[in-house]
Amino acid sequence: MPWQPVCSPQKMKFLPQRLQDLGYATHMVGKWHLGMCNWDCTPTYRGFDSFFGFYHAKADYYSHISYKYLDYRDNEKPVKNLNGTYSTFTFTSRAQDIIKKHNSSQPLFLYMAFPIPHEPLQVPQQYEDLYPNTMSKGRRQYSGMVSALDEAIGNITDQLRESGMYDDTLIVFTSDNGGSPMDHGNNYPLRGAKFTVYEGGTRVVSFVHGAGLQKTGEAYESMMHAVDWSDTLVAAAGGEPDMRDDGVSQWTAIAQNSPGPRTELVYNFDPDSAPEQGHAAIRVGDYKLIHGYPGLFPDWYKVDQQYEFNTEPSVLEMLEHTERYQLFNIKDDPTEQNDLAQSKPDIVKKLSQRLQMLTKNALPPNYPLVPDPKSDPTHFDNVWSPGWC
Repeated sequence: MPWQPVCSPQKMKFLPQRLQDLGYATHMVGKWHLGMCNWDCTPTYRGFDSFFGFYHAKADYYSHISYKYLDYRDNEKPVKNLNGTYSTFTFTSRAQDIIKKHNSSQPLFLYMAFPIPHEPLQVPQQYEDLYPNTMSKGRRQYSGMVSALDEAIGNITDQLRESGMYDDTLIVFTSDNGGSPMDHGNNYPLRGAKFTVYEGGTRVVSFVHGAGLQKTGEAYESMMHAVDWSDTLVAAAGGEPDMRDDGVSQWTAIAQNSPGPRTELVYNFDPDSAPEQGHAAIRVGDYKLIHGYPGLFPDWYKVDQQYEFNTEPSVLEMLEHTERYQLFNIKDDPTEQNDLAQSKPDIVKKLSQRLQMLTKNALPPNYPLVPDPKSDPTHFDNVWSPGWC
C-alpha cells in the first residue's frame, strides 16, 4: 500500500539491472507497484534508464489520482499537465518515442507494464461501443479496455517496424493474474479468479514472438512460473542465470519448443491467520495440492452472470479450511472439478511434505499494518512521493 514503509528487497538484482550489465538500454512505462517509500526503491534506481508511469497498484486513467492524490511520474518528476488524457494513449506515445530515439547500435529492453484492464473500469466511448451486444456496461467497458490495449500493442509494434527494429526484437506478452469477476473479468471455464490459488487466478495467457525463436506457431506445453522470466530473458540476451533466485531459464526450451526444465512450482505460501488470497498450493508434475483456505473466489464464474461475493470472510471462516487438502490432476482436469484428495492420500502426503520442505525457511511477510504518517502526500505538494523511509 502507498503508506507502507517497505519495498521489494534491494538485495535482489532486478531484470533491467542484469540487462544493463549486458549493455542494454532499459526503459519502463506503466505500473511499478514494487515500493516507493525511498528513492532507492524506484525504477530509475533499480535498473531503468527512464520511467514514465505510476508507483502504486492502480490510478484513475484520466486524472491519474491514486488513493486521493496524484501518482504520475516522468522519471523522478511529478506529471501535472496531463489531467484528462487517457493514460494508455500517453504510455503508448512514450513507448513510440523511446523506439524512435533509440540508437539501434545498442540493444534495447522496453518494459511496458500496462495497467489496463485493471479497475477502475474507464475507457473512451469508441472502444466501449465496439461491444453493443454485451449485456452489462461493466463488461462493455472491460472489453473496450482490452481493445484499447490491443490497439496500443499494435501501434508499438508498427513503430518497431518503422524504426527497422522489428526483425531483431523478441516480444513477450504476459499477464500477471486472472481476472476479477467483481470487475467484470472472466476466467471461465477455469475455476476461481484473482485472489485465489485456483487456476482461474494463476494460469494466464502469454506468448513470445520474434527474434531467436526456432519453432513457432505452436503451444508451449511446459510448466512455467513468472519468476522464470528474468533468467529466461537474460539467457535470450546472452547472459548467465542467477543461481540465487527461484527462477530457471526456459529460453532454450521456448526457442526450440522442447520440454522445459521446470517440474514443480509453489503457487503461494501465506502464513497469516487470514490468508485472503489463499494459504498454500504446490504443483508437482501433473498434480496440484491446495492446503487450507483457497482464496476469495472459489467457484466457476460465467461472464455477465449475477453472483454474491463474500469479499470479507471472517478469520473463523478461513480457519475452518486449515486442515483441508484439495488435490487435482491439472493435465486431465484443468478446470479443477474433481478433487482427488480422498482417493489418492499417498499423493497428498507426498506433495504436502514437499510443500512443507520448500516453505519451512520462508521469511515472514514484511507487511506493516499501521500506515506511516510520514507517507502523507500533503508533505509533498499533494503527490505520492518517495523520500520518507
